[in-house]
Amino acid sequence: MKKITMSAVALTAIMGSFSSVSAADGINILDDLVLDGEIRPRYEMVDDNNPDHANANAITARTKLKVTGKLMGIDGLTASVGVISVNNFGSHEYNWNNTNYNDGTKKYATVMDPQYAMISNAEVNYKVGDTLLHAGRGQVNLDNQRFIGTVGWRQLERSYDSVFVANNSIKNLSVLAAWVYGFQGVKEQPTTDANTVLLHAAYTFNDMLKITAYDYMISASGDNLGITDGGAGFDTYGVALTGKVKMDAVKLTYRAEYAMQGDATMKTQETATNADNYKADADYYNLDLGANISGIIAGVNYEVLSGANEIGTETAFNPLLGTNHKFNGWADMFYVAATPNGGLQDLNVRLGYTAKGFGKLLAVYHDYTADTKMDTVNAGETTDDLGSEFDIVYTNKIPGVNGLTGMLKYADYSKGKAVNDQTDLTKGAWTRDKQVFWAQLDYKFSTK
Repeated sequence: MKKITMSAVALTAIMGSFSSVSAADGINILDDLVLDGEIRPRYEMVDDNNPDHANANAITARTKLKVTGKLMGIDGLTASVGVISVNNFGSHEYNWNNTNYNDGTKKYATVMDPQYAMISNAEVNYKVGDTLLHAGRGQVNLDNQRFIGTVGWRQLERSYDSVFVANNSIKNLSVLAAWVYGFQGVKEQPTTDANTVLLHAAYTFNDMLKITAYDYMISASGDNLGITDGGAGFDTYGVALTGKVKMDAVKLTYRAEYAMQGDATMKTQETATNADNYKADADYYNLDLGANISGIIAGVNYEVLSGANEIGTETAFNPLLGTNHKFNGWADMFYVAATPNGGLQDLNVRLGYTAKGFGKLLAVYHDYTADTKMDTVNAGETTDDLGSEFDIVYTNKIPGVNGLTGMLKYADYSKGKAVNDQTDLTKGAWTRDKQVFWAQLDYKFSTK
């Protein structure tokens, strides 16, 4: 509990000093303070069916605290300071990142929730009319978080160091232009340097049609990305059509999206040095149709991330900075920087029920195939079989405690036959089953 306690005490001391320091005319540096917080304990069990691994049993707790106040008495000018701390209470029955704890004979399976603390927010925002100016560290989630997100599912949520301007002066149109110069989180590593530009625009015609266009010019070093050969750089640009249709007791939603990846416009020293490793020419498709019929949830989704070319000079589609746990199954077999060489086609269906008092119960089935044929463990054979997965989750508010919710969640991945190549048969581990179980409480509070 040491890190959590120190983080809370430090934040309280900092904000106390800010609110008590006044200028000569009596204006406080920070005023009208609002505290937002979260405490999220979680148990996660992972059985990756690797004979060299023992099952992981991770007990962790996330604590987030953020204080926001009016700055220097200026209307529209605010500042926020926040911390995030993850504690495992001395439990080492899991591996995170490259920390290989074992049970005496075997390494534990991986759970990407390191014991770590960091500054999550250190930002200044100025709202004038329909324009918002931002500078500093904070959270950035764009659209459905497929390409730019904070990975809020993991305990150590990602924060972005950025400067951006957002505007909605034109009715129904919102635009954002951002420069991201660093980010930290998910893994227990220092801030990753970046030289990334994000352009995003959305126009809402009506409830039935919203058009979103984007260009994410990503360039970053590889230390915090699971990339070992320097850095990553590519542009992701695309368009999405979304909407909802109401017909009596039936509510329909849809998404139709296409994106391409090309060579990087922006560069870091690493991506410039290793440019030959990042020739990007890839495609992305996402088609989704959902329905809610008096609380009964149903839907079908088809998502394609194209694969690398046969001679290996071009990359597979890579949603590098996305909140990727939301997509392609909760067992995380296709996580950050791990799109198979042959790409991925994910056809999935979902069914569930939600109602006030009952909470939400949702089940999802995924069928995975490669976009192009891949190797198998038998030399000379090829396949597109990347396995299948069944997921189920139940969430509900805990009675009697405002802001407290509970969750039970399970993911069961069934192995396929494909491997990335014959020189590394373990990469991707799609020839092994995997089961993951979570039990979680989430308490959020605010002084607003």
